[in-house]
Amino acid sequence: MEQKTKIHAENGKQELVITREFDLPLELLFKAYEEPEIVEQWMGTKVLKLDNQKHGGYQFETSDAKGNVVFRANGTIHEFVPNQKITRTFEMENTPFDVQMEFLEFESLTNDTSKLTMHIVYRSIALRDQILQMPFAQGINMAHNRLQNVVNQLK
Repeated sequence: MEQKTKIHAENGKQELVITREFDLPLELLFKAYEEPEIVEQWMGTKVLKLDNQKHGGYQFETSDAKGNVVFRANGTIHEFVPNQKITRTFEMENTPFDVQMEFLEFESLTNDTSKLTMHIVYRSIALRDQILQMPFAQGINMAHNRLQNVVNQLK
């Protein structure tokens, strides 16, 4: 089955461009990145902080059944323009991966469809390539599929 979220990784570059078209109006797609309750549902993680404004920040955390933290990520929001774009850093704690820069752009295609373009810049080509060796493509496709399903229920 073809994956709906497309990842473009040009050789010799330290960036990825990820695109996904959703069967959602622009406002609902953006809300999936703006509202903590919705983020928790589609990301499957707890939102400890989500301060959507310039110089704001966020922190996400996932625990196992025994309450042990297995994933924690955080970042700073550098630009937040409702229904248009979010520019932020992303850092996974307790991993060897450096912080990355993310440029998220939201675009209306029709009244009922929209597109997300994520431009991610890594510190090095080697780091980007290391990320691509992981089940990154499957993970982001699963997350975006959940986003589509969760937000469909808000229509």
